Amino acid sequence: MHKIRVLILSLLLAFPTLVAADQSGIYLVTDYPSLTLQAGATTTLPLSLRNQKEPPERVALRVEDVPQGWKVSLLGGGKPVAAAMPDTDASVPLQLRFELPPTAEARRYRIRVVADAPNRRIELPIDVTLADELPAQLGIETKLPALRGGPRTTFDYQFTVRNDSGRDLVVSLTAETPQYFEPTFTENYGSQQLTSVPIKAGESKDLKLSVKPPSSVKAGSYPIVVHASAENASASAKLTMDVVGQPELRITGRDGIMSATARAGKTETMPIIVRNDGSAPAQGIELSASAPSGWKVEFEPKTLPEIEAGKEVEAQAHITPSDRSLVGDYMTTIRASGGGESASGEFRITVQTSGLWGIVGVIIIAIAVLVLVGAVARFGRR
Repeated sequence: MHKIRVLILSLLLAFPTLVAADQSGIYLVTDYPSLTLQAGATTTLPLSLRNQKEPPERVALRVEDVPQGWKVSLLGGGKPVAAAMPDTDASVPLQLRFELPPTAEARRYRIRVVADAPNRRIELPIDVTLADELPAQLGIETKLPALRGGPRTTFDYQFTVRNDSGRDLVVSLTAETPQYFEPTFTENYGSQQLTSVPIKAGESKDLKLSVKPPSSVKAGSYPIVVHASAENASASAKLTMDVVGQPELRITGRDGIMSATARAGKTETMPIIVRNDGSAPAQGIELSASAPSGWKVEFEPKTLPEIEAGKEVEAQAHITPSDRSLVGDYMTTIRASGGGESASGEFRITVQTSGLWGIVGVIIIAIAVLVLVGAVARFGRR
């Protein structure tokens, strides 16, 4: 029996959390039980009323030992409260709001937050030290520190700058980005670009950093750091930009020539170049055309299976002008599309007269000349 007791005692000493985990009760807790404030300032301290393994019950709340001239209030959901009822294994968030007179003496004070539950009393002592002037202090909180998009995406990072100082500050904003990236700061729902922003003591400001990568950016992960600074205080937050590959199509003619000649009713072949200037392969590219009425345009091949990033593929466009096409210049639009990407190019097609009609014209002119010469010879003798 003695050995069993020794074994149980050894286990309890080795694993004290097993005992703590079984403890039940009502607790008042805060992350900052001792803080420094400035006379004349208004500050809110977050608290929490926790219920661990107890049935829900009403808990009366009050603040004791408040110095004369101070206004200290308990808030719940932004409103004054005098009681709370946390559910089993749940917490109720509270705030302790200090409104200090400007004439308060600079020294250390202790107040008590009291929670009265049936058959028990819980106290949370809070030490408050008053200073003549608090040092500047800033904080940054980002909501979505990592964003993903294509090379033509503008990445918008929303963040909050907190002024945890006892005085108003003008906060300067800067961003570290890779070369040729374009960062701009605006208010969260504004469009005016900012380089600094005023923030009152104890308040915060919601801001947005928009970063536009260069069009030639390659796929990859890029680090960005946002800085906020004022006087001797500064704060930073690390962000990540994940750029995914994206194809970008372009159509041109061979050697850059985007014109050709054709004859009415005759098929002419014109080479076209489809280039992928993007950062990812383009797949399943379909070729199509918009030509004048009565014209026919066919491609060989009509579908390009894949064009690697930075590469180009040549196809042949077989263009047949209408039999009724007059001599002159006509515009034909050739398009390449696939995978959500598309591109188009305008080609000038010059229609010339056919060789047969040229011969017929010469014959007609020759006949006309002979008739005219014969008429002059016949009627010239009279």
